[in-house]
Amino acid sequence: MRNISHFIGGQSVAGSSGRFGDVFDPNTGEVQARVQLGTIDELDRAVANAVAAQKGWAATNPQRRARVMFEFKRLLEVHMDELAHLLSSEHGKVIADSKGDIQRGLEVIEFACGIPHLLKGEYTQGAGPGIDVYSARQPLGVVAGVTPFNFPAMIPMWMFGPAIACGNAFILKPSERDPSVPVRLAELMIEAGLPEGVLNVVQGDKDIVEAILTHPLIKAVSFVGSSDIAQSVYALGAANGKRVQAMGGAKNHGIVMPDADLDQTVADLMGAAYGSAGERCMALPVVVPVGDDTAERLRAKLLPAIEALRVGVSTDAEAHYGPVVSAAHKQRIESYIQMGVNEGAELVVDGRGFSLQGHENGFFLAPTLFDHVTPNMASYREEIFGPVLQIVRAATFEEALALPSKHQYGNGVCIFTRDGDAAREFADQVEVGMVGINVPIPVPVAYHSFGGWKRSGFGDLNQYGLDGVRFYTRTKTVTQRWPRKGPVADQSFVIPTMR
Repeated sequence: MRNISHFIGGQSVAGSSGRFGDVFDPNTGEVQARVQLGTIDELDRAVANAVAAQKGWAATNPQRRARVMFEFKRLLEVHMDELAHLLSSEHGKVIADSKGDIQRGLEVIEFACGIPHLLKGEYTQGAGPGIDVYSARQPLGVVAGVTPFNFPAMIPMWMFGPAIACGNAFILKPSERDPSVPVRLAELMIEAGLPEGVLNVVQGDKDIVEAILTHPLIKAVSFVGSSDIAQSVYALGAANGKRVQAMGGAKNHGIVMPDADLDQTVADLMGAAYGSAGERCMALPVVVPVGDDTAERLRAKLLPAIEALRVGVSTDAEAHYGPVVSAAHKQRIESYIQMGVNEGAELVVDGRGFSLQGHENGFFLAPTLFDHVTPNMASYREEIFGPVLQIVRAATFEEALALPSKHQYGNGVCIFTRDGDAAREFADQVEVGMVGINVPIPVPVAYHSFGGWKRSGFGDLNQYGLDGVRFYTRTKTVTQRWPRKGPVADQSFVIPTMR
């Protein structure tokens, strides 16, 4: 059976713990590989390699660092099919969706290719008598990222792309559920010209995460996962003097106004709610029609659209989505469906009990639809992270606006409408970090920044974009004066000013 190792100092490194995690093929339910779970010694080895490589990498001028990013981008495009099939084999998402996962990460690499411009500081000549002031952005040193199972290509690149371009060395701890693609990305970075030791991959579980958060030589940690863990990660990392950004869970809402184009709305909802089997932090699992008439018309159009969805294996080009990542996650989703039933929501379409011929042991769930879900239900308040869409009816625009604003999560939200005034008011007033107007999955483009509010994000800097550059650098400001010939200035014991 295939063993997935660490990647330290530019080469594959076998683990020494004797502990392994099973890597499943979600399409069959069978174990296809084992991932080695790391030790503190292996993390220390990775950090030592990173420390040794980082100073020389930081001293490499930004244009040369950008050239490595350009070459890595080219290699990603060359190896797109290979990476997509590898990703799908461990995650379960269909090939087209895996390519989208890689592409969105690649776009952040494209952004990082502009690092010579992004690192330019500020300069003021003549800030005072003979005094100039300038600032520079400098790398932090060794930084780390802990990434989730649902985007094993995109989110690692969201993190290590800007971090490495800024001159840092990076320790990546990927999810143990689908660990192969992150290792392959690291290999391609070396092929692109990155010095050995600048990017290291340490496999592991929560023990390695805790070790990263307490390691004295790691200066910053980026994390994506559930909100409870994100909050703990933020607290432990900050308590150990680290800069931390920790992205948590989500319960994104789609508000449907009476004037919305319902055919387009339903088409958008199919992909946003059920794409990737709902395993996206920017999925749209809650739809809020305004008014009972809107709700009834929407429901009538949702039913045939859901019936037409095709669930299949990852390599089925006709499938809309594939299996979920594990048997445990499938059981968790099914428990939330039962919770909704127990709470009194109307189960309109039940996705449990689905079996794919020839793949009866795969982790498949058909689409599920609930109606008459209310805000007091736990199945509404909590993140299900599966192919489950809930209808929460609102009588007015104000009631619909309040739902995502009052929810514990504040990641993404969308409004479907033809009314520009309503859309503008909604975007201005809603208490959510990322807003779509007739855009169901409002993930910002790579030169903006990604981040939610409330329990969806801990820390004050978002991922990628300019916030990513700010997170992985610190500002040094220099005030300089060069002596001129002439009398020595008098001694001064007051705070310097520029008068």
